[in-house]
Amino acid sequence: MTEVRGIYTLWLREVKRYVRDRVRVVTGLITPMLWLLIFGSAVRLSGQPSNLTYQQYLLPGIMGQALMFTSMFVSISVIWDREFGFMKEILVAPISRVSIFLGKMLGDSTDALIQGIIVLIVGAVAGITANFLGLIEALPMMILITFGFVGLGVTIASFMQNLESYGVIATLVNLPLFFLSGALFPIRGPTVPDWLQVASTFNPLTYGVDALRIAMLGEAWQPLYPLYYDLFIMLVFDAIMITVGTLALSRRR
Repeated sequence: MTEVRGIYTLWLREVKRYVRDRVRVVTGLITPMLWLLIFGSAVRLSGQPSNLTYQQYLLPGIMGQALMFTSMFVSISVIWDREFGFMKEILVAPISRVSIFLGKMLGDSTDALIQGIIVLIVGAVAGITANFLGLIEALPMMILITFGFVGLGVTIASFMQNLESYGVIATLVNLPLFFLSGALFPIRGPTVPDWLQVASTFNPLTYGVDALRIAMLGEAWQPLYPLYYDLFIMLVFDAIMITVGTLALSRRR
């Protein structure tokens, strides 16, 4: 019971910190609007299905971006808590290191999930998608994406000594993953370089974005991989990052 209470308390703390940060919430609303309404309206790409507008193609990709970026950057709280001494208090609490990691991971994942839902709402209000059943089907995939990237963020943060270093490393990790995931442009086709197609297969976000498009676009989207394969890769990625993240957080003294 103590472990469950500890996990819940850490989860609630992370969620409250996110919800009370109005600047972050407002930014989470404005940023996808800029991508979808301005960038999505101005750009046309070859290689996308002819029965899709670019905004429809772009929406799942921007969701994946929002989930990954938020998951990575909310993990900065590990460094923040360490600098202000809160992490030391957590580590000496009568709960296991696994529960500490789970509490922070679930809290950060909830923050990222809220960000993803904001993107969904923006897309629905803008009339980019009306497939509400697909939006519901996308929720489990959004959760899988957040778990893995929160684990990655916590792992990186556990080895960083200051906020500035984490910001630099997180950006260096986020941008290649984002651009190699197919979020903005097709990563399959005769015009796509072979090296980019190969690199995308090692990118976990590729499978997350593909799964989101399968759920949200239905038959209008020709999947890169079968849905079960996308889910399997994401589950493996989540398991690895949760394990590594727990070990990385446990090494703190």
